[in-house]
Amino acid sequence: MSPELQIIFVFGVFLVLLAAGMAVPFAIFVPALLYLLLQGGLVALKGLGLVSWGSMDSFTLTAIPLFILMAEILQASGLSARIYRGLAKLVAAVPGGLLQTNIAGCAVFAAISGSSVATAASIGGVALPQLVERNYDRPLAAGSLAAGGTLGILFPPSLAMIIYGAFTETSVAKLFMAGVFPGLILTAMFMLYIAVHASVKPAVAPRERGPGSLAGVVLAIGEVLPFLFLISGTLGLIYLGLVTPTEAAAVGCLCAIVISRIWGDLSWRVFMDAMGRTVRLLGNLLFIVYAAYVFSYAISFAGIGEEVTAFLVGLKLNQVEFFLALFILYTVLGCLVESVGMIVITVPLLFPVLAGYGIDPVWFGVLLVLFIELGQISPPIGINLFVIQSIWNGKLSEVVLGTIPFHLIMLVLLIMLMIWPQLCLWLPAHMS
Repeated sequence: MSPELQIIFVFGVFLVLLAAGMAVPFAIFVPALLYLLLQGGLVALKGLGLVSWGSMDSFTLTAIPLFILMAEILQASGLSARIYRGLAKLVAAVPGGLLQTNIAGCAVFAAISGSSVATAASIGGVALPQLVERNYDRPLAAGSLAAGGTLGILFPPSLAMIIYGAFTETSVAKLFMAGVFPGLILTAMFMLYIAVHASVKPAVAPRERGPGSLAGVVLAIGEVLPFLFLISGTLGLIYLGLVTPTEAAAVGCLCAIVISRIWGDLSWRVFMDAMGRTVRLLGNLLFIVYAAYVFSYAISFAGIGEEVTAFLVGLKLNQVEFFLALFILYTVLGCLVESVGMIVITVPLLFPVLAGYGIDPVWFGVLLVLFIELGQISPPIGINLFVIQSIWNGKLSEVVLGTIPFHLIMLVLLIMLMIWPQLCLWLPAHMS
């Protein structure tokens, strides 16, 4: 079998396994082993021992379980409801009412969880019953939560950025800081769209009343203040260069325990439940990372990375055309593979090409996350669509319809970042 047929065969096996419903790590791992056997027989498998050790022997990856545990503690102790309740009082008077709270709540929880799914599930579980009860427009309500959930991988601590940094040896701290301004801009654009939509069509969102008094404002700020301290303290330590992302995650876990004990319902049983969910989630996530390292090893063994690099360079695409090709690639992948799978499949192939186009790896990391965000709300398997649909037992078509305007807003931000890279590079350049 020729090398071209081998790679087509292996990619075909990957797609068939995904279509058959096989879990993503197995769908990556099995074709990688097949490709190694086709390339070098049993001898090619001898390197798997070193790959297995090297894939998990990473200081960068140690931040992942700590950030996941921090989010699980806050979620298990019922504090996600507190975030939503406080923000609802502060922003409810803005046109769009609780829809604005959806976006603001997702932005705050995103800066705690680092996970798109956790953000959508936590805020969606609290918000959707109230939105349905108050007769908000169903597609817009579902779309705001599905799209707001994607902020979980743009704001630090982003698990997607940690994995990207581990694969490319890019500073995770700089990646975290690079996501701050784009995250704030995207949040503001989402909220502006909802305000304009609600002003033009008042029927989509009933007008809500704000706190009504200074005491109400103070109480609402008090609901959100512990989380703002947690977020600003964790990110501030990273920005000042006092801690690594892993150390910041450990500090965040300790702070989350204190906050959940004082303001939440944290007990020993709740803590152990959070630990159990963290282990299960982490096992799945790190298995994907391990399978991806085996896949990367198979690609390196066959020399595919060099061939892809030479092919792309030979096309003589300019930077705009290169990003357009990436947009098409990640749009297709977003319909088939979840976020971590998209990173681990494509980054080993694409990263060597970046230098030829003069692309900053930190800048590309933020663009990659935005591509992934688009995939998370793209049918047929955009995972956030199913998270929201499962919570409210509504029609999937309504969720998909509601996300279309947010797709367009994300594309606008992508274009802005391509024109003005300093929107994401300014803050990392001024880190201690």
